[in-house]
Amino acid sequence: MSKRVLITGAAGFLGSHLCDRFIAEGFQVVGMDNLITGDIKNIEHLFPNKNFEFYNHDVSNYVHVAGKLDYILHFASPASPIDYLKIPIQTLKVGSLGTHNLLGLAKEKKARFLIASTSEVYGDPTVHPQPEEYWGNVNPVGPRSVYDEAKRFQEAITMAYHTFHGLETRIVRIFNTYGPRMRLNDGRVLPAFIGQALRGEDLTIFGDGTQTRSFCYVDDLIEGIYRLLMSDYAYPVNIGNPNEITMNDFAQEIIKLTGTDQKIIYLPLPQDDPKQRQPEITKAKAVLDWEPKVSRQEGLKITYDYFRNFTKEQLDSTKNNKDFVSAL
Repeated sequence: MSKRVLITGAAGFLGSHLCDRFIAEGFQVVGMDNLITGDIKNIEHLFPNKNFEFYNHDVSNYVHVAGKLDYILHFASPASPIDYLKIPIQTLKVGSLGTHNLLGLAKEKKARFLIASTSEVYGDPTVHPQPEEYWGNVNPVGPRSVYDEAKRFQEAITMAYHTFHGLETRIVRIFNTYGPRMRLNDGRVLPAFIGQALRGEDLTIFGDGTQTRSFCYVDDLIEGIYRLLMSDYAYPVNIGNPNEITMNDFAQEIIKLTGTDQKIIYLPLPQDDPKQRQPEITKAKAVLDWEPKVSRQEGLKITYDYFRNFTKEQLDSTKNNKDFVSAL
C-alpha cells in the first residue's frame, strides 16, 4: 500500500514542487493551503491525479485529516518580506499555532514530521558562512521578527515534541531558493530583477549592493528535503547552494541574461536586512550525501524562460503583489 503524505502550503512555490515530487515517487499526496500567498494554478495540473487531494484550509485552526498519514511536511507560511510585513500576525500564527496543530496531528497519526525552517533563523549573521551550530543574531522586536521568530519557535516546539513525545521529526533550514512558480512581484530579489528587466525598468538594489546571497535552484532543494525526510537525522540541516554572489554582481548577471541594458538604482537597505547569506553544507553532504547540482547559470536560464512566457498584462499586473484584504 502506498505511503500517504500531508503537505501544507501545497499551492505555494516550494509546496507545489514537493507535491510533484511525492506524486512522482508514488505517494498519495494530501495538499493543504488557505491560498493567502499560494496560487491554485501551481497545483491544478495534479487535480486529475487519483493520488492527489486538496483541502483549502488554514492550519492555524484545528487540522483534521481522515485516514492514515505516514509523513507531514509543514510548508505553510508567507516567505517573502513583502508578504509577512503585510500579514505579520498570520505569519506568527502559522508558525506557532499551525505548527502546534500539525505536531498534534503527527503524534495522533504516528507520522514523521518535517518543518520548513529558514536561514532567517540566523538573522544578520556575525558568523560566515552559517553552520547549523550558529545560534544567530536576530532582533526579536524588529519588523522581520514576525518571520524570524516564528521559524525559531517552530524549531523549538518541533524539537520539544521529538524529545518529550518521541515524535520522529526533521528540520530543514532553507536558504534562498528560486525557480518556476515564484511570484513575479513577491519582493524577493531574483523575481524582482527579472520582472524589472522584462518590463524595461531600472534594476533596484537596496543598500550599496555589496550584500550577498546564495541561490539554490528549486530541484536541488526538493532533492535535499526528500533525502532529509527519509534520513534518521532529527537536528537542523542547512539546504542551500554555497555559491555566494553580491547583489551588484547578480544585477549584472540578470542584465546579461535578459539582454537588456538598464541602469541600476540604489535605495536604502531595509531594517535588519542580512548583509551576508551563505550556507555551510558540510552536514548535508555527510548526513544526506547531498549537494547542489544545478549551476546558477543553468537555473537562471530555466527561471527566465518561465517568466519570459508571461503576457504583458501579467508582467504589468500588480495582482501578484497581494493586498491580503480578504485575509485580515
